[in-house]
Amino acid sequence: MSKHKTGTRKEWLAARLKLLKAEKELTRSSDELARQRQQLPWVRIDKDYQFETNEGHASLADLFRGRSQLLVYHFMFGPDYAAGCPSCSAIADGYNGFAIHLANHDAMFWTISRAPLTKLQKYKQRMGWTFSWASSFGSDFNFDFSVQLTEEQQRKGGAEYNYVREEMWNPEKSEGVVTFAKMSGTDPATYVRERPGMSAFALEDGIVYHTYSTYARGLDSLWGMYQWLDRAPKGRNEDEDVWWRRHDEY
Repeated sequence: MSKHKTGTRKEWLAARLKLLKAEKELTRSSDELARQRQQLPWVRIDKDYQFETNEGHASLADLFRGRSQLLVYHFMFGPDYAAGCPSCSAIADGYNGFAIHLANHDAMFWTISRAPLTKLQKYKQRMGWTFSWASSFGSDFNFDFSVQLTEEQQRKGGAEYNYVREEMWNPEKSEGVVTFAKMSGTDPATYVRERPGMSAFALEDGIVYHTYSTYARGLDSLWGMYQWLDRAPKGRNEDEDVWWRRHDEY
């Protein structure tokens, strides 16, 4: 017998209709949040960020590839990593399918990491990914968009992430970091100097504007597997701190 509450179809339907009301409220709230995101003021970008791509050197404006919108996932893959972050990799497994749709709806999608392009290309081939990936190696891009911190910030605190000032990092409070660092071929301190996030940009009259960024749990909705698990009978069911692996490691 199941330990979970059971009932008749009539009881299930009554509970489901109650839940449906809450789901519709959440949907309307999500629509309103999307509208508010689009109403944020745009910030002009004057710094000349340079990237390495499969097609050669590129500026931030070049990454738009003729579109007026640019969506970027800040993928945790530092210069000293041997492989990409497992969490970022799990999110990225869904990118191949939708990138083409975004590109044909005036929104170019890129992942950007600090590792040299050759590392990114090798890892991308291993994972079987086809989406666009640029290297920001040697650029201030990651630092300026709060997805990189310095060793000094790590030791003394003071780095900003997810719009709050962080305290000094304490490795004893980061059990999962040890596992992720090992899976990425680096040490915990080096691993957490990279951070995940996503940013959006607009291009008008040759000028690039920063329009939006989100970090940490703000990325939850981009995890395709979590959206499905949230609808599964047992939900995320995360008894293990780190249960997922790269798709070629299961």
